[in-house]
Amino acid sequence: MKTVKFKDMKFNTKTIHGGQHHDPSTGAVMPPIFQTSTYAQTSPGKPIGDYVYSRSANPTRSALEEALASIENGAKGLAFSSGLAATDCLLRSFKAGDEIITMDDLYGGTYRMFTKIYHNSGIKFHYVDMNDLKNVTSLINENTKMIWVETPTNPLMKLADIAAIAKITKANNILFAVDNTFATPYLQRPLDLGADVVMHSATKYLAGHSDVVAGALITKTAELGKQLHFQQFATGATLGPMDSFLVLRGIKTLHLRMQRHCENGEKVAEFLNNHPKVKTVYYTGLPSYPFHEIAKKQMSGFGGMVSFDFVSGKKEDSIDFLEKVKLFTLAESLGGVESLANHPALMTHASIPEDKRAAVGITDDLVRLSVGVEDIEDLLEDLKNALA
Repeated sequence: MKTVKFKDMKFNTKTIHGGQHHDPSTGAVMPPIFQTSTYAQTSPGKPIGDYVYSRSANPTRSALEEALASIENGAKGLAFSSGLAATDCLLRSFKAGDEIITMDDLYGGTYRMFTKIYHNSGIKFHYVDMNDLKNVTSLINENTKMIWVETPTNPLMKLADIAAIAKITKANNILFAVDNTFATPYLQRPLDLGADVVMHSATKYLAGHSDVVAGALITKTAELGKQLHFQQFATGATLGPMDSFLVLRGIKTLHLRMQRHCENGEKVAEFLNNHPKVKTVYYTGLPSYPFHEIAKKQMSGFGGMVSFDFVSGKKEDSIDFLEKVKLFTLAESLGGVESLANHPALMTHASIPEDKRAAVGITDDLVRLSVGVEDIEDLLEDLKNALA
């Protein structure tokens, strides 16, 4: 029987088998949780196996990192204690005087890191609408070191044309990083489209069960992976073995969960789009949505993230809605099997100044939904009652 190589597997098979091996000592199908900080050596500098200290590497984390690289078609995966820790590791590649071009709609924590931490270190950030690539090319100069995009963005579901931006970064020798949290590799694989590194808040869809906080970086080349691994090792924001096990467990059902997230997300978006109290629905799967054509080009589906605002424009209407929902739990985060509802201006994006939120369209009546995998009839009934 011919052995299927990991790189030749189709995606659904990769989520279960990609980069994975049975435990050689016991035959365990799932990697054991190696709850250890250090490893024995036979002589100074001569460890028994490949591991010395768990900040550098841990077998359970290694199994997760190999799975991450497999599903994103990358050379190296790295697992972190949070998505922001992963972002922080990448930003340590730059120094004062360097410039980074990024999107005008960003996750609030990313914006906070850029403006409150790294801006003060002398790195200059440019926030632009990447729907028009002239906004990007006009800013490129000899100090430009990276382009960072979220696509789809949080919370307005804006898209960036990954392949088109990759052409620009390659021509100018600029690092290209993509936050792929909302789409996941089930729907979109940025490295295949020309990106150099992918970031995930693995807390969200990759883990998928709202029971762990984790982050990930996956690099196109082994060389960049080695550099980022050193930066991770030197600063220490690694993922523990138990959390690594939980994320790896989540990845094994990613394809099944994402299929239902997409199905439910589309139906929720259609329901909201036809509701008299709803003004605008932000969902990449709606044909009327401005970024729909880009979504069709670079994504295989449209995901489970839906945002919307009200005809009234009143914050009170959004708060009333969020206090009435029952199946949609009012909470931070997203991407779990359960449906969640969020008020970006008061919750996830509160760290962004009000005038900046208004400038990009994050209004005080905006609601963001993470549509889960429950029965769609129950979810629609919940929305109907909350909007009544």
